[in-house]
Amino acid sequence: MNEFFEKVRALVSTGEVLISEHGYDELAEDSLSAREVLDGIVNAAVVEEYPNYPKGSCVLLLQKDKSGAPIHVVWGIPKGHDKPAVLITAYRPDPERWDKSFTRRR
Repeated sequence: MNEFFEKVRALVSTGEVLISEHGYDELAEDSLSAREVLDGIVNAAVVEEYPNYPKGSCVLLLQKDKSGAPIHVVWGIPKGHDKPAVLITAYRPDPERWDKSFTRRR
């Protein structure tokens, strides 16, 4: 399993989480709650990794909302730090831009 993803998941499980302002905006825009995103990380799958992102490593995860519908969530850890896990954005993936598994871009 992905080491960075496991680190993020461990931070979420201990409450070491920060939701970015953009993250809050995106949650509201897609009618997602912070709780369902936090809870959904338990069964998440890595879609893409961004180890060299300028603000710190991050990962795009496929998660499910409370009804079981797919959502994409980008989690990161600030560069030069070990915590917190930052929820950068969360959104409902566009089926026109992703394959039916929502794990590969079209």
